[in-house]
Amino acid sequence: MAYDPRATTGIPTEPVGSIPRPQKLQQAFADFDAKKITKAQLEQAQDAAVADTIKRFEATGSPIITDCEQRVSSFATYPIADTLAGARLAPNLAPGGQYFAIFADGHNRQLPKITGGPFRYNFYAGELVKKAVTMTKKPLHQAVIAPSMMYLLYPLDGDLPGYSRKQFEDDIVNECEKDIRSCFDAGAAHVVVDFTEGRLASRNDPRNPWTTRNLLPHFIDLDNRVFDRFAAGERKNIGVHVCPGGDVDSVHSADVPYEELLKLLFKLNAGYFQMQMASERDRESAYKLVGKYLRDDAKGVAQMAYIGCIVTQSPRPESAQEVCDQLVAAAKYIDKQRLGSTDDCGFSPFSIDQKPNYGSPDYARDIAFQKITNRVTGTKMAAEKLGVH
Repeated sequence: MAYDPRATTGIPTEPVGSIPRPQKLQQAFADFDAKKITKAQLEQAQDAAVADTIKRFEATGSPIITDCEQRVSSFATYPIADTLAGARLAPNLAPGGQYFAIFADGHNRQLPKITGGPFRYNFYAGELVKKAVTMTKKPLHQAVIAPSMMYLLYPLDGDLPGYSRKQFEDDIVNECEKDIRSCFDAGAAHVVVDFTEGRLASRNDPRNPWTTRNLLPHFIDLDNRVFDRFAAGERKNIGVHVCPGGDVDSVHSADVPYEELLKLLFKLNAGYFQMQMASERDRESAYKLVGKYLRDDAKGVAQMAYIGCIVTQSPRPESAQEVCDQLVAAAKYIDKQRLGSTDDCGFSPFSIDQKPNYGSPDYARDIAFQKITNRVTGTKMAAEKLGVH
């Protein structure tokens, strides 16, 4: 039976992706990199974390769940490395690429670099779905990475000898399509393409040269090459996530005016968009922008807007009433029949994250499930108040 996002809550609601990995799992990742444990022992810790995650996610009442990236290095590097330290790096990649992002607290996340062609993933997200479907009867959501993120593996200027930029772009588009299809083939109901580099592309930070190259229009074109390979009925179930970052409870581009992204974002021919909003300084203006630019017809699909109602960097659980109030406020500018709710970002997009604002990853994990429970309840309340069924 096809997944109906409105069946449980009236207004659709779904997660972005990650939940903090337990401290025990984070230590297992570190011990594996230090060669203190085997891959089998790491997988044992991952299996335990996924089992606990799915059980607790089901208890939130969420109509759709995910394994919350417990098995992967990060939202960005899962196809190309087993761990953040670069274990089992994909072929033709080497350490020491450019920074994906420099965060507000000063820390950075660095990508590998491509050394030649062809570019191929080591791992496809459908493998995560295959394992998760055996553990739940709930519909499953799976996040994947955009080709625009993989674009940052290639040198900013010139072509690599024997492997042109065009060849590389063809490869990253092909691999992303394969990744998405692997998820649907494994049983995922929704697949969301992470596009956190979208807002960062207008950052213009000289410390991070790619952000000074006005790459956002090219990113839109590149990612649309993937979306345009799917029929309208398929794209209805493919989303895009955007936010100003979320790592170690810090962000990378919250100071970039949201309009710089939103005026182009909906040119992507995706079916729906998960957008950070709860932590936005001027939510009302952002809601207006979404209402202005959201497309009625994206090559056969009326786009949906899933509004972030949960601040993932904060340990304070939003009440269900706060979630309800945000959705009602958004409905002043966005058609209530095309409105959904989500979290601002993944709660812990990288596998090792001590969650400084929370005090510990285990406490952050508890709070994340509480926040999700309140999001689900608050979404139902908003649906009732707005008369959405």
